[in-house]
Amino acid sequence: MTQVTNTPYEALEVGQTASYSKTVEERDIQLFAAMSGDHNPVHLDAEYAKTTMFKERIAHGMFSGALISAAVACELPGPGTIYVGQQMSFQKPVKIGDTLTVRLEILEKLPKFRVRIATRVFNQRDELVVDGEAEIIAPRKQLELTLTQLPPISIG
Repeated sequence: MTQVTNTPYEALEVGQTASYSKTVEERDIQLFAAMSGDHNPVHLDAEYAKTTMFKERIAHGMFSGALISAAVACELPGPGTIYVGQQMSFQKPVKIGDTLTVRLEILEKLPKFRVRIATRVFNQRDELVVDGEAEIIAPRKQLELTLTQLPPISIG
């Protein structure tokens, strides 16, 4: 069980940062394809992927977007955050085995509890793979809670 504490709007400061990391595994690609319905062979078929500009399988672009969502929802500001928008540009492909780190930075506090956040994703070589910016509604009150533990998931 993981305990988390959010950062409410009043406690957020411009320049404040947080990060979240995950290594991309085969299982992640399969689960993302199953969940999203995106069965593009560049993600799932090694022989097909060899014929593309990437020369090997790559992760779904929106997998990085999902990691950004996790960072915002669980790290900064954390639980109670409401997503309003997300802009992303994909800079480099993400490959199976890459360790991705989402780096968040508070850019601006806006009226009505809204906040602009830089959302950048880097690989293990510190190369920018996704550049972006989110707008969120920050939580009004500080919360401390336990994140829900998921049951084991099998791919069948």
